Amino acid sequence: MEKFQYTIMYAYLLMSTTIFLSLPIQSHATILFNVLSFGAKPNGIVDSATAFAKAWDAACSSTDAAVIYVPKGRYLVSPVRFSGESCKSLDIVFRIDGTLVGSGDYNFLGREETWFSFERVTGVSVIGGSFDAKGPSLWACKASFNNSCPAGATTISFVESSRVKVKGLLSLNSQMFHIVINRCRDVKINDIRIVADGKSPNTDGIHVQLSTDVEIRNASIKTGDDCISIGPGTKNLWVERVTCGPGHGISIGSLGKDREEEGVQNVTVKKTVFVGTDNGLRIKSWANPSSGFVQRVRFLESLMSNVKFPLIIDQHYCPHNINCPTQESGVRINDVIYQGIRGTSATKIAVKLDCSAKAPCTRIRMKDISLRYANEAAQSSCVNVLGDALGLVKHQTCF
Repeated sequence: MEKFQYTIMYAYLLMSTTIFLSLPIQSHATILFNVLSFGAKPNGIVDSATAFAKAWDAACSSTDAAVIYVPKGRYLVSPVRFSGESCKSLDIVFRIDGTLVGSGDYNFLGREETWFSFERVTGVSVIGGSFDAKGPSLWACKASFNNSCPAGATTISFVESSRVKVKGLLSLNSQMFHIVINRCRDVKINDIRIVADGKSPNTDGIHVQLSTDVEIRNASIKTGDDCISIGPGTKNLWVERVTCGPGHGISIGSLGKDREEEGVQNVTVKKTVFVGTDNGLRIKSWANPSSGFVQRVRFLESLMSNVKFPLIIDQHYCPHNINCPTQESGVRINDVIYQGIRGTSATKIAVKLDCSAKAPCTRIRMKDISLRYANEAAQSSCVNVLGDALGLVKHQTCF
């Protein structure tokens, strides 16, 4: 009987504008705000950004938990900023059943840095929904070397926020990065899909920097840059069950761009799959003096399928080899474990660890590594590396 009553109550909730929902398991009410009631149009033609902003303001003003509901349909939405500085509610859920779209005109989104920007929010969840940024028109502009092209917008960003959840979301054809986590704490990203062309520029799947206690689980990422990029100041990051490809792999870095830089520490990447990517598990830094560091990293149980560089540390990173720095990297890399890495390499050198002469990589440990190239054991190349190996890719190991 209770289950039947809840079903009827939920159905009524979705048809209503703003009502209270009380459940036996909750100690407080939840208020629902339907974006249609604020003027959103599910026709993919009329810009609904103002309606989304008004729904957010109403949810923020509530002292109770709130749900911002986006019904099925296509919603054209220009860039919108959701600020939590004045929010009374500390539990706001964006429940999205529809598809949010940009315009074929890349300036519609590209004039701003972020499409959906969440700033200084606490207890915000984004559940479900599809975000289609219509990125190909901007990618084509950039490919034509047109200097008037905008940089493009990140699809979703969270800045200086805490207790954030993202689940069940599809990000399609972002102009730039798909999801950015910057200066945040306690973030959980689960069950998401990210899709962009393998040649799309700067379309990192998930970028994390200056953030603590971040979890990324159960993700499929197909994009033109890093599937996951891990920037300076990342601490306590857990990545598990991520499939990557096409893309540039999962990368710590690039680091060492600035002389004064926070380090990366306590990173676990587990049970990942890489298919046809440029890299698998990568650490990269510029050849500059730097206060940065990488320590306590665990790369565990990964499957590689035709990956160009399955395991790589590159401390002479310089994309396109233009205006490359000529010094040695000051980024200190210490205590990195590679364990249970299997599959195939697209190049003979499957393990390439190119570390800094000024700050050699230390305590690099490898165990149970089985990578093959053209039906034979792949090889390894290591420079300025101190560590040990058990069952590396070749009997004649780096160590």
